Amino acid sequence: MSFEKPDPDQDIPTRIVEALDGLSSETLRHVAQYTEQLAEHRERKQRLREKQDSDRDAVDRPDDMPEDVPSKASLTVKEINDNRYYYWQWREGDQIKSKYKGPVDKSE
Repeated sequence: MSFEKPDPDQDIPTRIVEALDGLSSETLRHVAQYTEQLAEHRERKQRLREKQDSDRDAVDRPDDMPEDVPSKASLTVKEINDNRYYYWQWREGDQIKSKYKGPVDKSE
């Protein structure tokens, strides 16, 4: 270990380096422990957020949904010539895509 004062990482803001310079070695060790715990906490929160986003995207596929239709598709009804039909519908970029499912049952 060197007897010279270490150079701070360039990513550490100057005001933090200046504040740390005025602290005792015991307080610096407490700060180091706290910052390590804080970094771990934030990383856990980020992983949890990413998992929740992933879980939200992983919607159960209905049994009758074709393989070439994304799971984010919704079922819509279109009326054509006084007849009603189900279509799977989803967005790809700026376009709305549709795939025919079948006629709406008259009793519905």
